[in-house]
Amino acid sequence: MPSKSACLRHTEVPGQLEGRMLQGQLPNTDKNLTPTPGSLSATDPQGSETNPMPPFSIPAKPSNQNPQAKANPITPELPMRPKLERTLSLDDKGWRRRRFQDSQDDLTVQNGASPCMGSMQDSVAQSPACSRPLPCLSTSLQEIPKPRRATGSEGGGSPSLWSDCLPGMISTSLDLLHREATPGGGSPRLASLHAAHTPPAMDLNIASSSLRTANKVDPEHADYKLRMQTRLVRAHSSLGSSRPRSPLAGDDHSIHSARSSFSLLAPIRTKDIRSRSYLEGSLMASGALLGADELARYFPDRNMALFVATWNMQGQKELPASLDEFLLPTEADYTQDLYVIGVQEGCSDRREWETRLQETLGPQYVLLSSAAHGVLYMSLFIRRDLIWFCSEVEYSTVTTRIVSQIKTKGALGVSFTFFGTSFLFITSHFTSGDGKVAERLLDYSRTIQALALPRNVPDTNPYRSSAGDVTTRFDEVFWFGDFNFRLSGGRVAVEAFLKQDTEVDVLALLQHDQLTREMKKGSIFKGFEEAEIHFLPSYKFDIGKDTYDSTSKQRTPSYTDRVLYKSRHKGDICPMKYSSCPGIKTSDHRPVYGLFRVKVRPGRDNIPLAAGKFDRELYLIGIKRRISKELQKQQTMKNQSSSAVCTVS
Repeated sequence: MPSKSACLRHTEVPGQLEGRMLQGQLPNTDKNLTPTPGSLSATDPQGSETNPMPPFSIPAKPSNQNPQAKANPITPELPMRPKLERTLSLDDKGWRRRRFQDSQDDLTVQNGASPCMGSMQDSVAQSPACSRPLPCLSTSLQEIPKPRRATGSEGGGSPSLWSDCLPGMISTSLDLLHREATPGGGSPRLASLHAAHTPPAMDLNIASSSLRTANKVDPEHADYKLRMQTRLVRAHSSLGSSRPRSPLAGDDHSIHSARSSFSLLAPIRTKDIRSRSYLEGSLMASGALLGADELARYFPDRNMALFVATWNMQGQKELPASLDEFLLPTEADYTQDLYVIGVQEGCSDRREWETRLQETLGPQYVLLSSAAHGVLYMSLFIRRDLIWFCSEVEYSTVTTRIVSQIKTKGALGVSFTFFGTSFLFITSHFTSGDGKVAERLLDYSRTIQALALPRNVPDTNPYRSSAGDVTTRFDEVFWFGDFNFRLSGGRVAVEAFLKQDTEVDVLALLQHDQLTREMKKGSIFKGFEEAEIHFLPSYKFDIGKDTYDSTSKQRTPSYTDRVLYKSRHKGDICPMKYSSCPGIKTSDHRPVYGLFRVKVRPGRDNIPLAAGKFDRELYLIGIKRRISKELQKQQTMKNQSSSAVCTVS
């Protein structure tokens, strides 16, 4: 007859029975219990085999050293309605072979850590009664640890000894496992564990790389950065395979790690929107649309690329077959941020001219503004990414020849503010004639006094502005057009210079230039500069030829088409290229263009913005033309590549 202590042991401690169930011992009504796959012999780390571990279902023989082992096993009754669910993740045999560690092992391991903050370290059991790890359930089926052999000099021990360490550590249910004879068959499913009491605080000793990475701790570990390369990666839509890795990819949850140093879409901080500093017009506000932070995203060096060109088209209806030489010169490796094209005596179909410009520049550019005064045209194309940082575009005109019905002489001014820098572009057509220098000086005086700009856009520096000179009211001023200043000395003298070396000819010809002479006197274009000229005179050619005027008038070749610039702050404008387009021969003038680098400063959000306004209709027409021409080109090449079959009789 079993002793009283043995009966109490089986009746008052249900956790012991559950421990054997967790280890693979299922309840069975048969008295003869079969051994389970979990009853394997223990092996030490050196490979020597210890005493084989008895099967879990066979009770240990009575021994004087272990009087509690004399108790007969008690078969528990199955619950009436077991809470079981079928699962396909594990099979019966695989489940029974698995071993689990419980929280008791965590408490007995030296220098260990809590499972939620680190991992368990392998160590030798401190007590003979708990020589084997206790069964414990993992939080997920995929993280079930593999069986671990017990180590030590005394061998594996008996499964019945596990019950001595189990009480008070885990509270489980008899519904954890389903017996093998469940109707329908299937694998058992784990139920949730409920801790009997809150575990004590553990040291933050991290040893597992998998748990350490998942909980964002121990960043000083050697393989931490390598493991985090595949985490928190945000691929930007504008990044290609050859573009740098997105700065938004990182392992730190701090907002400072998400700041971008490239001209990409950067994250917007919530506190910046809450502060509403962008509405106050603060120059250094982080949320300002025209502020320093936004400017640094697009122009880290605060320099924008500018293209300015002038061309007297002589009223020709025929346009060049290609404008690539004009707008996309081979000397420039990259396109510019802003294109400003001024035309004198433009073609009759102004819309067709603007469409050709849009077609040449492509879908990356949009028509920001277009203005006309008679046959004076001006078109501003800007990169579509930059249209949000422009103010409303204003323009004004001046007529210098009142008698003429068609306004062929005069000036057209266009102004706007980009970030915190104000721009003024003026294209003019002065009085023609070799000896009419005084009339041209008068045209200049009328223009600077009559151009009423700016209107609604605030002046960036009103203290340095003058009511009698429009060029003093803007930071950057570009004045270009057909100024009609000639080379003095006569046709014969100029042709003699042209027949000599080209470099020497240009320097010698400029000694006779009327505009250069008047600028030195200070009678015109006060404060303006001009880049060095290294091209031949742009006027006057025979249409379609490279020869100068061969008609009876024999006009003297001259530098009538010029591009001048003026800056409120010295050094803000840097000329990069100043040349003409000898390949465009549809007019008696050659187009003249200049490439510049202009310093841009941050601004205040107190100006009327254009809000992304552009000519959408023109944009669509230009893109459709590009597509149709490309298809025609491909079809032509396909036809040329196909060979004809010839037969020889």
